[in-house]
Amino acid sequence: MGIRLGANDYGKAENRVVRIYRDTPRHEIRDVTVSTALQGDFSAAHLHGDQSRVLPTDTQKNTVYAYAKEKGLREIEDYALTLARHFVADVEPVSGARIAVDEYSWERLNDHSWVRRQSEVRTTVVEVTSAGERVVSGLKDLVLLKSTGSEFAGFLTDEYTTLQETHDRIMSTSLVATWTYAGTAVEWDKTWSEVRAILLERFASVHSLALQQTLWEMGKAVLEAHPEITEVSLSAPNKHHFVVDLSPFGLENPNEVFHAADRPYGLIQATVVRD
Repeated sequence: MGIRLGANDYGKAENRVVRIYRDTPRHEIRDVTVSTALQGDFSAAHLHGDQSRVLPTDTQKNTVYAYAKEKGLREIEDYALTLARHFVADVEPVSGARIAVDEYSWERLNDHSWVRRQSEVRTTVVEVTSAGERVVSGLKDLVLLKSTGSEFAGFLTDEYTTLQETHDRIMSTSLVATWTYAGTAVEWDKTWSEVRAILLERFASVHSLALQQTLWEMGKAVLEAHPEITEVSLSAPNKHHFVVDLSPFGLENPNEVFHAADRPYGLIQATVVRD
């Protein structure tokens, strides 16, 4: 039985880049974390320690910062595509590149001041290879809660089931959503904002019989509104809120006081795709 080297890549992870545009008195900010990963024939490095075909990860880091100035860092999808195309086209041993960018949101206070906005992070992952280009954008850590309009009943039970049915509960999650584009001729910022708005609207307005149903309605609505998107993947931890028993204190609690538990939690995931 032989032994061989399998799939491998290497890169520089989590480069923190803040790009300020000072072209006008009203400054602009883009705040990102960038991770690079290069694929190619790097077997000599693994098998013999031969680094002659290895572009140092420090060079990749420097390229990330230099391109933020040279090429610009505005829409993160364009920035990631530019980086990936450079590594594949200009570095001979590289046959594929994967660039992941997380962007942090800032809310403007005046022409040159901002306040960091909530925990939500905008994301994109770009892959460029000889087979083509693939862009997957999304968001994570989008914390949502609705105080009614959610049920969970009629579920399967066995001898270990203790959960009681409910027809009026808090539903809360920290949503992770990604969507895959059919191509790269996309208005990235506009589309991202529209998809986010659809996800929020569906979460708020759908009377949910299960979190699974809500995810389906969210993904379906995105695909119906955006033909340039081929699939939507959603991951939603169920941030459980349990009604506190106040009867020992002579108090009623008609779904008003809850204990918010952080773990364990249900994790619901689904991908909605076109035929």
